[in-house]
Amino acid sequence: MMSTNPARNTEPFDAVDVIRVKRDKGVLSPKQIDWVIDAYTRGVVADEQMSALNMAIFLNGMSGDEISRWTAAMIASGERMDFSGLSRPTSDKHSTGGVGDKITLPLAPLVAVFDVAVPQLSGRGLGHTGGTLDKLEAIAGWRANLSNEEIFAQLESVGAVICAAGAGLAPADKKLYALRDVTSTVEAIPLIASSIMSKKIAEGTGSLVLDVKVGSGAFMKEVDKARELAQTMVELGKSAGVHTVALMTDMSVPLGLTAGNALEVRESIEVLQGGGPEDVIELTVALAEEMLAGAGRTDVDVRAALADGRAYDKWRDMIAAQGGDNDAPLPVAKYNEQIVAAADGVLSGVDALAVGVAAWRLGAGRARKEEPVQAGAGVELFAKPGATVRAGQVIATLHTDTPERFGRAKEALDGAFTIAPAGTEVAPSKIVLERIA
Repeated sequence: MMSTNPARNTEPFDAVDVIRVKRDKGVLSPKQIDWVIDAYTRGVVADEQMSALNMAIFLNGMSGDEISRWTAAMIASGERMDFSGLSRPTSDKHSTGGVGDKITLPLAPLVAVFDVAVPQLSGRGLGHTGGTLDKLEAIAGWRANLSNEEIFAQLESVGAVICAAGAGLAPADKKLYALRDVTSTVEAIPLIASSIMSKKIAEGTGSLVLDVKVGSGAFMKEVDKARELAQTMVELGKSAGVHTVALMTDMSVPLGLTAGNALEVRESIEVLQGGGPEDVIELTVALAEEMLAGAGRTDVDVRAALADGRAYDKWRDMIAAQGGDNDAPLPVAKYNEQIVAAADGVLSGVDALAVGVAAWRLGAGRARKEEPVQAGAGVELFAKPGATVRAGQVIATLHTDTPERFGRAKEALDGAFTIAPAGTEVAPSKIVLERIA
C-alpha cells in the first residue's frame, strides 16, 4: 500500500513518530530534533503536527540536552550575525516582558557611553506586554528596519542600536512563536527558553543579560517557574559560548509611572536627563552594570552617566541615526479619563497585569500581530504603593484616541488599586529579586 504522505518517501523521519515520542514522555534524539525544526521551517511538517508536538512538550517537558539541541536547530534555520569586526565588545539585554517595561530605551545608550556596543534587536508588543519597537515608533521619523550593514555601521559610529530583528535570524522561531501564541503553549519553559536564546545567540552578542520578570504582570507569575526559566536560559547561553547572567526582577507592580508607547518614551527621556522614577533608574543601573561587567568594564559609575547627560546625548545620537526627530513633540492621545482613589488611606498595591490590560484595551497594544497601535494611548499613574492618598484624588489617567475604549479599560482596572487604612506600613518593593549566573 502506498504512503498517503509523499514526504515519507524522501524524509528521514515522520512527524507522527516524532510527536509520539514526546507524547509518551520519551526523549527526542538530536537527529529527530534537527529534522523536525528544519522540516517545519520548510513546510514539510504541518502546523497541526507542530502544534501537537508543542503541546506534548508543554505537558511533558524536555531534558537539558533536548532544549540545547532544539535551540541549536533553531539557530541553524537561519543566518548568524558576527560583530567580531567591531572596535569594541558587544553586550545585550533581553527582558521576558512586563508592564511599563521601557528599560531598553535608557539602557542601550547608557551602556554605549562606556564604549560597549549594544546590538538590541527588539520586538513588538502582543497582548498586555508592550513592545520596544512600538514605543520608539512614537518618535517622528524613527525607523525600526535596518539592514545588517546599517546595524554594524551604527554600532561602530554610535555604539547602540535598537531595531527589528531581520527575517534571516532564526526563521524557525518566527513560525513557532506565532503557532505557540494561538495554541496556548506560550508558557512552556523549553519553548520560551529556546525561542529567546536562539535569537540572542544568532544575533552574535558576546555578553547577554536576561531580565526575567516575575509577578502578576509577567508571563511567569511564580518565583520557582521564573527561576527555572532563568537557569535554563543561562545554561543555553553559556553552552553557546556567550557570557550570560540573569536577574529575576519584580513585575507585580508596573515599572515606573507609565504604560503605553509615547508615554513610556517620555518617561525614558526623563530618566536619561537625570530624573524619572526611582524604580526605573534602579533597574536600568543594575542591568547596565551587569552588561558592562560581562564586556569587561567593571570600574564605571553608571548613575553618573545618567545624571550628567552623557547617556542622553548618546540617546539623541542613536535616535537621529535611525531617522528620528529628537525635537518633534511626542504624540498625545485625543481623549483622557481619570481614575480616582475610592477612599482615604495608603496605596498598598497596584496590579501590574490590570494596568497592562487597561493600556492594551486603550489601544497601546494589539491582539493580533498585524494590528496597528495608538502611539498616545496608555495609562499614566500618579501614585505607587506606599503613597498616602485621599478619597477622590486622581491616581491614574487613561489616554486613548478612541473614547469608546474607556469602558473596558476601566473594567480591567476594577480592584487594581488596593488602599489600606491610614498608617499601614507598606514594605518598599525590591526590584532585583535574585541573580543567576
